[in-house]
Amino acid sequence: MSAAPASLDDRLARALAPFLEEPARPALLAVSGGPDSTALMHAAARAGRARFHVATVDHALRSSSADEALGVGRLATELGLVHTILTWDAPRHGSRIQASARGARYSLLTDHAARIGARLILTAHTLDDQAETVLMRLIAGSGPSGLAGMRDERVLAPGIRLVRPFLNLSKADLVAYCEMHRLPFLRDPSNTDERFTRARLRRLLPLLAEEGLNAARLARLAVRAGRDDAALRRQADAVLAEIMRTDEGGLRLDGQSLRREPCAIVLRVVDAALDTVAPAHEAPVPKRLERLEALVLDALLPALAEGRALRRTLRGVLIKADGEGTIRLVAAPPRRAPDRRR
Repeated sequence: MSAAPASLDDRLARALAPFLEEPARPALLAVSGGPDSTALMHAAARAGRARFHVATVDHALRSSSADEALGVGRLATELGLVHTILTWDAPRHGSRIQASARGARYSLLTDHAARIGARLILTAHTLDDQAETVLMRLIAGSGPSGLAGMRDERVLAPGIRLVRPFLNLSKADLVAYCEMHRLPFLRDPSNTDERFTRARLRRLLPLLAEEGLNAARLARLAVRAGRDDAALRRQADAVLAEIMRTDEGGLRLDGQSLRREPCAIVLRVVDAALDTVAPAHEAPVPKRLERLEALVLDALLPALAEGRALRRTLRGVLIKADGEGTIRLVAAPPRRAPDRRR
């Protein structure tokens, strides 16, 4: 006879269990007040309230945001958890407001974790969030690294990790958990605001699911892509260590050895070298696989094969190859601002 399905309480407790085995230091829960993070807070309080602190980031993007953060604080207090509101008060400009808010959120959470001595920051991203991320990156033309979606964990700062214990749980599960325990939660209006890409994709996902491309399959694609990307990344790191030398404030690569590697490895080696050399003053921009492929596959590898010199710039790095097959990477001079007096 097969075992009965685990209850929602058991499933959430199992997801959190590994983080109760960490050394006895506080862990920080990022709680917005939506059903996902409210379920995370409640389950964490039941599992080990002495270990967990709660932080809510008030982005001040809605008039109700301050009251919503206070509501999270009231529930946290009822659950016996310490709660802190972190306010994003930087100037707002540009069209990428959600991306800016996300970056600010992780920065504020990381700083707060450091203040309280927490090494872990837990968020309540779900299987549905992972599916949306994979679909967005598929539309953007990402390779395996992008299609791996959100990782179970990643380093935010030295000694501080972001972990996502609920990536295998659906949003419906977490809503059901909140309803079962009669927990109040918020519904973010931006989740249905079709000015935002994720909101538009949420409308499309049920149609894709009817054809068999459901959230679980998209999340499974992320696992497979992440597994393959990790193996390729390890090999690329080994190649880079073998062919790389420091050189006059930059890097020197043995291009003749590099061009004998498979293209998937060459792309990752050059990508890692660019990240190593990219100057701190360079404004962050989204990585585009197409730009890297154009540099490596259409320009660099043909030049190496034909013994031609090459000079290109990408991500604030000047890439130069000589006719002998040596590649040099140095920080490119800062771009001069246009003369507006003309």
